[in-house]
Amino acid sequence: MAIEQIKMPQLGESVTEGTISKWLVSVGDKVNKYDPLAEVMTDKVNAEVPSSFTGVIKELIAGEGDTLAVGEIICTIEIEGSNGAEAIPVEQKSVATESVAAPQADQGNKARYSPAVLKISQEHGIDLTQVSGTGAGGRITRKDLLKLIESGTIPVAGSKVEELQQPAAAKQEVVQPAAASQPAAAVSAAPTVNIPVAAGDIEIPVTGIRKAIASNMLRSKHEAPHAWTMMEVDATNLVEYRNALKDEFKKKEGFNLTFFAFFVKAVAQALKEFPQINSMWAGDKIIQKKDINLSIAVATDDALFVPVIKNADEKTVKGIAREISELAVKVRTGKLRSEDMQGGTFTVNNTGSFGSVQSMGIINYPQAAILQVESIVKRPVVMNNGMIAVRDMVNLCMSLDHRVLDGLICGRFLARVKEIIENTSKATTSIY
Repeated sequence: MAIEQIKMPQLGESVTEGTISKWLVSVGDKVNKYDPLAEVMTDKVNAEVPSSFTGVIKELIAGEGDTLAVGEIICTIEIEGSNGAEAIPVEQKSVATESVAAPQADQGNKARYSPAVLKISQEHGIDLTQVSGTGAGGRITRKDLLKLIESGTIPVAGSKVEELQQPAAAKQEVVQPAAASQPAAAVSAAPTVNIPVAAGDIEIPVTGIRKAIASNMLRSKHEAPHAWTMMEVDATNLVEYRNALKDEFKKKEGFNLTFFAFFVKAVAQALKEFPQINSMWAGDKIIQKKDINLSIAVATDDALFVPVIKNADEKTVKGIAREISELAVKVRTGKLRSEDMQGGTFTVNNTGSFGSVQSMGIINYPQAAILQVESIVKRPVVMNNGMIAVRDMVNLCMSLDHRVLDGLICGRFLARVKEIIENTSKATTSIY
């Protein structure tokens, strides 16, 4: 018999943690390799974690609702036929997966902290040098810190113990200095806030996926210096062309020919001409991506998912429309896979689908920009000949990471998208 570990997988690019939403097995259950063990939520996808082994569930280390960093152990499985390998205690084996070491090397495993331990300590202002761990070799575990917090005492730098008998505002004063010295990604997305609850108020628990969305959006706003620009586009020719085709297209192809498909195609074409936009910030360098993989935002009642249209520049309007339809169905039926979320290089958001006419999107980290396609509305417009006409107008709103991009290149990019859309017609554009 041997004990094997199942760890939190990375369910998407830039995903750093996941939340156990539901266990599909219990301790003592017999499972086969590839059987689903748990449902996991991230800010990008809902997915099932499969078993890597055939055996019996030994321990469920994480509980439902717990959020763990990628690589942390979620459960253990007792397996047979391992060539006489001895069972390895979970705490001892997990030390090999931890890579963040504190300066106090003489403290052994106690000075090696997992991402989850570091995150909790930063959120609560805990001085880890004053914490006694229960893991192998005195290593501090996530459970040690949670138990410490529940007990009402927090050791902070310069003192033995900090009592939690203080108002929420005072607690934040302890947390903030610890977080301020860390990278922005370590800042808590859900600081304690003391808000009075009156009769009739409704308290809605924050779900794991909502916490993950909050964390990712906060990281993007903290790390990327956002700038914003907007361009007005006359989409009258596009509207006439699409409306003339939509009924026959739906009857022939079985899915809708949406305006959004034309905008995605235009963005893909413009990105090919302005590859600087298709870039990411990597600290000491900028990575300009070769492939044009467009992330599209798809919303459900309580969450936002960002599946990816791969190699969008190589697809026709029809091909893009098909992928938009298929990905939207996957999101809304809970069948979106982790591979559907990976590899995005630029995001196009269809904010016009719910009537928005102007908005500023938060960049989908680590991408360098996001484009909001707003609602197409009829408005009076002064034409070049001085006459006033009713035209179908749309605003294109672009948020950019000013570390990577400047206003000049983004203005030229938007102008090219505008040109493509304004010249879309039966005479110039094929959907096949």
